[in-house]
Amino acid sequence: MSQALPAIGTRLPQCAIAPFTGAELSAYAEISGDTNPLHLDMALAGKIGLAAPPVHGMLLLATFESALQEWRPDLRIERLSGRFTQPVLEEEAITLSGRVVRVREGEAPHILVRLMANGAAREPAVVGEAVLVPRGPD
Repeated sequence: MSQALPAIGTRLPQCAIAPFTGAELSAYAEISGDTNPLHLDMALAGKIGLAAPPVHGMLLLATFESALQEWRPDLRIERLSGRFTQPVLEEEAITLSGRVVRVREGEAPHILVRLMANGAAREPAVVGEAVLVPRGPD
C-alpha cells in the first residue's frame, strides 16, 4: 500500500553531504567522461580565483537523488533539474534541503519539490526541482 502524497509545504529532512575529495572528483571525471581540468587541477582553479577545484555540477545534482529516495522510497524521480548559482569546491561540505511546492492528485499524481544545496557559507550553490511520482508495482 502506498503512502499518501505529502502536503504542500512539507519539508525534506536536511541532509549533510560530506565533502568531495580530489580522488572522488578524479573518479567521477573518469566514469562520466567530464575530464575538464578545472575540476581536477588545483593550480588551474587558482588561476581563475578559486581556492580549490569545483565539484562537477552533475555530481552535485546527483546528491539529491539519494536524499529524495531516503525521504520517500515510495516515490520515484520523474524529472530532476538544477541551476548552479555558485561553485562548491573540493573538500567543502554541503547541506541539502527541500520543500514540496505543488501536489497533483488524481489520475496522474505527482509532486514538485524545490531543492537547495547550500555550501559552507550557507549560500545556495544549487537551486533545483524534482518531480516525483508514485512507484508502480515492481
